Amino acid sequence: EMKRALESYWKKKSTEEDLLKVAAKVDHDAWKAQADAGVDLVGLDGTLYDQSLDWIFYLGLAPKRFAHLEGLTQYFAMARGTDEIQLALDMSKYLDTNYHYLKLEADADLKPTPNFAGFIDKVKRGQAAVGADKAVPIILGPNTLVGLATVAEGVSRSDLVARLVPAYVDLLQQLKELGVPEVQVHEPVLTLSHAAGLKDDFQKTFDAFAGAGVRINLVTAYDDIGDAYEWAIKLPVQAISLDFLGVPGSALGCATADLIAKHGFPQDKRLGAGIVDGRSVWADGDVPTALLGSLVKQGITNISVQSSVSLQHLPVDKRIEKGLAPQLLERLSFATQKLDEIVAAARAVAGLTPDQLDRLPAPKAPTDDQLELEEKLFERSEDFETRRPKQIDVPAFPTTTIGSFPQTNDIRNARKELREGTIDQTAYEKRVNEYMAYAIDVQEKIGLDVLVHGEPERSDMVEYFGQKLDGFEFTTGGWVQSYGSRYVRPPLIYDDVSRPAAMTVKEFQYAQSLTRKPVKGMLTGPVTILNWSFPRKDVSRSVQAAQLALALRKEMVDLEAAGCKVIQVDEPALREGLPLKKERWESYLAWAVRSFRLATSVVKPETQVVTHLCYSDFEDILPAIDGLKADVLTIENSRSGDAMIRALAEFGYSRDLGPGVYDVHSPAVPPVEGVRGKIKSFVDTGILGGHPERLWINPDCGLKTRDWAEVSASLINMVKAAAEMRALSNIAKSQAN
Repeated sequence: EMKRALESYWKKKSTEEDLLKVAAKVDHDAWKAQADAGVDLVGLDGTLYDQSLDWIFYLGLAPKRFAHLEGLTQYFAMARGTDEIQLALDMSKYLDTNYHYLKLEADADLKPTPNFAGFIDKVKRGQAAVGADKAVPIILGPNTLVGLATVAEGVSRSDLVARLVPAYVDLLQQLKELGVPEVQVHEPVLTLSHAAGLKDDFQKTFDAFAGAGVRINLVTAYDDIGDAYEWAIKLPVQAISLDFLGVPGSALGCATADLIAKHGFPQDKRLGAGIVDGRSVWADGDVPTALLGSLVKQGITNISVQSSVSLQHLPVDKRIEKGLAPQLLERLSFATQKLDEIVAAARAVAGLTPDQLDRLPAPKAPTDDQLELEEKLFERSEDFETRRPKQIDVPAFPTTTIGSFPQTNDIRNARKELREGTIDQTAYEKRVNEYMAYAIDVQEKIGLDVLVHGEPERSDMVEYFGQKLDGFEFTTGGWVQSYGSRYVRPPLIYDDVSRPAAMTVKEFQYAQSLTRKPVKGMLTGPVTILNWSFPRKDVSRSVQAAQLALALRKEMVDLEAAGCKVIQVDEPALREGLPLKKERWESYLAWAVRSFRLATSVVKPETQVVTHLCYSDFEDILPAIDGLKADVLTIENSRSGDAMIRALAEFGYSRDLGPGVYDVHSPAVPPVEGVRGKIKSFVDTGILGGHPERLWINPDCGLKTRDWAEVSASLINMVKAAAEMRALSNIAKSQAN
């Protein structure tokens, strides 16, 4: 509903009033579902686009380039940019999830000018929906808002937090007047490695909050809070909510239960026990009861049972799924069912005797039996400097795109008609081929150097491959928000993964038959398929990644045999799988990088392997990115001020590089001079050791969310800018000679 309402509003087919009416209904239904399930305190969540953006907006923290705008015009301009303001807020992955958030831009002049009218209205709507005694406002805390922000060099994050605190206190006082039972203050920054050093900031923040006279529930999520635990439990709050589960399928586990066993939990606070998995679609079974029973045995009885994280990461309700096998459906638990699990766990433990508590089963860790594979499977047969001259011949500053082209109504309808049986496979493939022919023709006329088939057959870059692999299952209504109006339908990994047949060869062969220029084979990498699926919890993530890599390895062989000279294996989710604690990174990166190399190292030296990374901060894992050993690295860049390019230059990255030259999430068409300036800024960093002609010129990401008019105009300008840079490069070489 929200996706349709947003896109209708952006296309000026509906009004602001229409949009807000839909949003209010979506909020109401979600809040009512929690209350009807028996949840005692209902968190008033919900957003038009992104929760972080909401708080930038409420606090009046819009960057100066948006200051002349007001209301939703300003709100959505920050999210998407405009023709006038092409630079939207930087977008990044939220902690270790596939949800994208918009980053606060903070400099020395940051000064809040809050307007909480919209938030207060939401609270009043929540009180009307579920009752004033149940409706709990949710606030994104200042330490997390600033902690996940882009902060100007030399500006103290502690000072920024201190500037925001008075505005928060004012809001808390307004909420007290509304009679709320408590306020959830979400501070997941506490789960990060450096959180132990935030003690003073948190103490000052929550000392100030305590003066507002309203009950505070400090909510952390996505992992344990590590070394911050000892001082965090002493903060002046009435409740602390902790995640007991961490990442589903992680062999590293979550240390919350161990921290409580070692340090105890204060008697004067309520423990919010996140013991129902908010990130996994699999039913939790006995785990919540066992964890809760363990806490009770330690004498902790002031407990509220809750999900480990927000349920926004799950599909809504499994009851709408009609095509899944009954035995599989029985094992599933979506957001609506998780509410039932929360209530059931609390009730189950309430009446147990000490002897019964002792007999509760202990939670089981996933098995981590690694596949036995020869080391030579992880290495290309020649090093990069030897193999690069054997690969495709392209001009300086070669142009390409990242993969997908607009998903038109016709191609969506074709997939729908195939599912519903109103057209057969032959008719469907005819329409897919017509789309590919059009896409190839557009690219030929624009003058791109390396082409793509456009991915008309794919509704999603992970779902498509899951449908072709054994061990996966799919929902019909299992949509989850990725950002804004972008929703994905993650597949379910329920068994060992294998590839029964080729997955992409037919489409590649048809597209390549239409042009003499190279067409890329397009695959999604093993780590991204894993991280963007709902994985198994009985087997470790590293084992599942290796199974996926072996399946993709076979596809690489088949594409190469079909004549494919460039194969792109996208790994945009590489960083989001990182544990939130740096001390746990090494283990994850080791198996993640090896999974990519296991999938890609099988091809001949003449075959160019490309990868794509986007919408995360990658500067701190450059050795791992280098360790992928891809021939070409393409990265999102347009919103991040070339920070990644400078970091790669300083690191000494030496293989071909394709930084994004314009933002695909904005409807704005980049001017030629803007793209040329962007390319020049890359060259000025000194990247690629004085060989800037090996910079690939491409958009930030795939183009499926744009329309053809925007795509064509943008790519025409991109190709013109690349040609101008090529000419300037040739002039410089001539003068040097």
